[in-house]
Amino acid sequence: MSTKTLNHVDFRKASTGTASKDFTASMRPIFHLFLLLTILTGGLLTAQEAPPSGTGSAPAVVGSRPPLAKDLASQMTREKAVQFIEIVKKGGWVMYPMAVLSFTMVLLIIYYALTIRQGNIVSDKFMNAADALIRKQDYLGLIAVCNRENEAIARITYKTLDFATKNPTASFDEVREVTEAEGSRQASILNQRITYLADVGSVAPLVGLLGTVTGMIRSFHDLSAATGAVQSQVGAGVSEALIATAGGLSIGIPALIFHSIFRGRVQIMISELEAAMTHLMALLAAQYKRASYRTPGRSDSPEPSAKSSRRSDSKGI
Repeated sequence: MSTKTLNHVDFRKASTGTASKDFTASMRPIFHLFLLLTILTGGLLTAQEAPPSGTGSAPAVVGSRPPLAKDLASQMTREKAVQFIEIVKKGGWVMYPMAVLSFTMVLLIIYYALTIRQGNIVSDKFMNAADALIRKQDYLGLIAVCNRENEAIARITYKTLDFATKNPTASFDEVREVTEAEGSRQASILNQRITYLADVGSVAPLVGLLGTVTGMIRSFHDLSAATGAVQSQVGAGVSEALIATAGGLSIGIPALIFHSIFRGRVQIMISELEAAMTHLMALLAAQYKRASYRTPGRSDSPEPSAKSSRRSDSKGI
């Protein structure tokens, strides 16, 4: 009987551009992050009331040299930075936890962009090695390869082969159940990792809403306690409420957007992982069928190593 019971899926494709593609894909969310933060920061600054241009301006000095464009740009940058700091201070105490949430969001986005890549889930290098070793029935060698790799497919393969070698009488259905269980666990780990970004996106608007409520409470308290002109006191409380709301939305919206991006990437990685699992299990199924034909009376008997296969051949002779 021919040993090629399955169509061989060629994992030996040229992968010269894989590293550059992974790097580009990992840096794209970081670029989108800084672009979005720049837009949101500019929106907060432009939302403030601009100072009147006709009052307080210094008279032009006759014969003075006009300032350089670089000096004007640096001066405008400093003024915007000062304005942004003043806006944050007016937001009240809720801006401190929101600063922590913002820092956490940036760290999570960078971490996910660098770690959620195909090379960390399924790589051509490991699949080529696993394909060759399974066809040679060198399961112990494949276990050694799995111990050296840190990919999800390597951990699944290790659990599968470890169970098969420690339980020589186990059927193929039992081995497949171990593989499916470990595959589900690895998929759950991938999905669980990105939920932290969704949590940040959900908590930040609530913190901003809390700042809104406390700001409005402060405004009405000042309004009820004041006896004279209270316009400035009420305005400070309303400003605090609106700034807290804007800060919470500025953190929550990007967090949810990037969570959606990484969720799509994780689903693609899980699909690739399932395809790799199916391929390896098909190869193992072919080897189990070969073992059952070689050893009559022992259906679905595993061959944990090349040495055990030679012993079974000698017994058959």
